[in-house]
Amino acid sequence: MQRKAIQRLTISAMLLAVSVILGFFKIPISQVSEIRLQFVPVAAEGILFGSLYGGILGGLSDILCYIVRPTGAFFPGFTISSIVQGVIYGAVLHKDCSKRRILLAVILDTVAVSLILNPIWLMILYGNSFIVIFLQRIVKVLIMLPVNVLLMMAVSRILSGSAIRTHLS
Repeated sequence: MQRKAIQRLTISAMLLAVSVILGFFKIPISQVSEIRLQFVPVAAEGILFGSLYGGILGGLSDILCYIVRPTGAFFPGFTISSIVQGVIYGAVLHKDCSKRRILLAVILDTVAVSLILNPIWLMILYGNSFIVIFLQRIVKVLIMLPVNVLLMMAVSRILSGSAIRTHLS
């Protein structure tokens, strides 16, 4: 039992480190929209260990990214968004990573986080209209939705074929 706990902690720490490193990289699209891949290790945590662990890793990742490389004032709304991402991927994909469930998880993440929560946080931060921010983000969402589905399919394939999942079950 203790060995599995140590393995889980080690894997979670590595995924957290990867998420923080990926948080350094972004592709800006507009003032209120950018492409980031920080969610991939958070989703992997959710796939491996469930929604609670995915949410915890998402929150820790956002906070550590800010501590390591602050880019303005800390805003807890984005931490909430990261937690929600981890919870979504864990709740939908923890027991079953079928293509249908991957598509569902990415769509839920896209709608809940990219199209609802993050525009609310940006509206609060910048004072812009929700509709203006929402419309600016539509282009990003249309581009990133199929990319994120393919990314999650690759991640789930890697995790299902790895010894990690076998040892932790």
